[in-house]
Amino acid sequence: MALVRERRQINLRLPLPDKSQRRPSFPLPLPPSSHSSTTTTTSAVTVTTTTTSSSSSFSSLSLSDFTKLTVLGSGSGGTVYKVTHKQNGGVYALKLISSDPNPTHLRQLCREKEILRRMISSDSPYIVRCHRVFEKSDGDLAILMEHMDGGTLDHTLKKEGTFSEPLLANVAYQILNGLKYLHSHKIVHRDIKPSNLLVNSKWEVKISDFGVGRIMGRTLDPCNSYVGTCAYMSPERFDPDTYGGNYNGYAADIWSLGLTLMELYLGYFPFLLPGQRPDWAALMCAICFGDPPTLPEGRGSEDFRSFVSCCLQKEAAQRWSAAQLLSHPFISKSR
Repeated sequence: MALVRERRQINLRLPLPDKSQRRPSFPLPLPPSSHSSTTTTTSAVTVTTTTTSSSSSFSSLSLSDFTKLTVLGSGSGGTVYKVTHKQNGGVYALKLISSDPNPTHLRQLCREKEILRRMISSDSPYIVRCHRVFEKSDGDLAILMEHMDGGTLDHTLKKEGTFSEPLLANVAYQILNGLKYLHSHKIVHRDIKPSNLLVNSKWEVKISDFGVGRIMGRTLDPCNSYVGTCAYMSPERFDPDTYGGNYNGYAADIWSLGLTLMELYLGYFPFLLPGQRPDWAALMCAICFGDPPTLPEGRGSEDFRSFVSCCLQKEAAQRWSAAQLLSHPFISKSR
């Protein structure tokens, strides 16, 4: 008798753009009082400001103290402006996030808000500094952050070309320290990619954009929801039925890091050929059922190839942690 096996159905649905892609309308509130947590009510809006002692120099600021200079970026996570302080001339980045009644968007907004409040007190030089979070009564947010004048690593790759191994080792060292800090505070980023990694003129690289991040309750809390940028998702994120029962949620960030470093080195996304346009269904199948990408024959040193392999293990439990990768020869030899 022939044995018939039931075919397992894989969810290949792709998220569609939602209303949050519009640029938000954000009325400027009145200046808050000097208390560390204040609610100011006007006829138009109620604004809640959040501060800590580490950001006391920003406690008396309001959005009306800043002038927009230009748009730095825009997407489903909101619009980021380059702004300047009217009195002291300081330059910052201001991210405006419009609320949306969609339950999924609301959950992501609440997560980002909670993570950003933690980041206000962050002392890590590898995380983009959050100076202030302004919250409207209707749920809209304005986030005042440090400005990284070099833009994203994605922009740097397109402008300056591929990264050398010594430069990549320095970049990886900084990203790993940022991930180590986040993971030690039970925060999973879930969207590590070149466009979410910022650089300044000193070549300080910092992690940004916590729009799909998550605060983990326990070390092995499941973290397999369908958020983040599809191309950089780990196999267990796409196919939790196969991989999701035995993985550490932080390992997904390490997979994304491996793909990011390969892309910066090669100049194209590792699962695609140079110039190839992505077919998302085929890409997801390659991530879930194919072998992890490797550097082309003859490209990359033995240490770099080993480092990438430690990041891109199909089984999440076999991937090295951020702390372990910091001791890898590819990193340690460059320090």
